[in-house]
Order: sequence, then C-alpha cells, then structure tokens
Amino acid sequence: MKREIIVTGDGSKTIHLPELNENYHSHHGALQEALHVFIHHGLAFKNEAKKLRILEIGFGTGLNALITLDYAREYDLKVEYHGLEAYPVSNEELEAMDYVSLPALEKLKTEYSQIHTAPWDTLTKLNPHFSLHKIEQKLEAYMPEAESIDLVYFDAFGPRVQEEMWSVEVFEKLFKGMTNGGVLVTYCAKGQVKRNMKAAGFIIEALPGPPGKREMTRAVKP
Repeated sequence: MKREIIVTGDGSKTIHLPELNENYHSHHGALQEALHVFIHHGLAFKNEAKKLRILEIGFGTGLNALITLDYAREYDLKVEYHGLEAYPVSNEELEAMDYVSLPALEKLKTEYSQIHTAPWDTLTKLNPHFSLHKIEQKLEAYMPEAESIDLVYFDAFGPRVQEEMWSVEVFEKLFKGMTNGGVLVTYCAKGQVKRNMKAAGFIIEALPGPPGKREMTRAVKP
C-alpha cells in the first residue's frame, strides 16, 4: 500500500495512506497529539508507580516510544516498552520523518537512532530507564501475558478503516492482559468504541482531545 509523508500542523511529519485517506497521526499536529493523548493523559496519569510496563498498539514511526523514553528519564521512571506493529516503517521513511529536527526533540537524536536500530522481537535495554521490545505481529495474533501490562497506548488506525481492531474481543484480550488499575488511552472517542470498552469491563472517561479533536478516551481496569 502506498505511503506518503506529509507535514502536520505543528511542523512534525506523519505518514498518509492515500488509498484509505488515513494518517498515522493527526494532521493538526503529530507531536502535540502524541504528547496530549499518551503522555499527559496516560503516562503522567500512571507515573506514581515508578515502574511501568507499557504496550503500544501501533508502534509505527516510534514517536510515542521516543517521547516516553524522554519522560521516563526526566521523571526517574523505569519503563519496559512493548511496541506492536504488523507493518514496520522503512528506514527511508524514518529518515524522511526526521522528528529529531524539531526543537522539542533535537536533544534525542541518539535515542531516536537507538529505537530504530534495536532488533525486533527482542527486549533491549536502551538506558537505565527504558527497555524496548518491538514486536512484528498483528494484534489478532498477539496475546499478552495475564495481568502484565500497566498502560496501553492504543494508537491503531481508526475504526473507519480498521473496525476489527476496535472490537469487544480485542478490548477483552487487552483487559485480561492488564493489571488491576491499568489504563488504556486512545485518541478515539467514538460512541461504539466506548461501548465496546465498557462491554469488556473498562470504566470509561471522556477527556478533552488534542487540537482538532473535541474528545479522547481513557479506559481504566477496576
């Protein structure tokens, strides 16, 4: 499937899929969306634990992993990060994204390189605060260990193009894999998605969305 690189509203880049008319990130701003949804309303909400196991559904360009690494180092957290991706982004595309040319990320050039040169399907310690396990696998085939995940970044393509990724069955699988009090955050706030999360057992919270979106969703396992 053809992939194009476009510039978003905050100057950061994302990948656009013309056949699906879908972006990897918000066209209003890839970086600001990632920070708002996954860091401010996910990681910062859970950082009192000091040691977290994170699962990202849709590793994509590695942007969420990069800003999580930066946050973990700043706030003295220990993060074990598992990034699930069925279709890894090419090295050429990663170079073209050039996230570390942004003023907010330019200090992370070494870390950006480490994330993308780390081997797939192997847990790799990048620094004392952050270990990375990139998993090349479809969500349908992936089964997390029971009660092993503290925080889920649900960053799959939207339900308009990948409805099966947002099903009750998927959320039930993630619910079983999460610890009690575990949190799932996503940019998506569609009513059917929230109903599916509730059916899986989650308590749902609607939160203000990033620029360009009215709402996002945070789901908590009781």
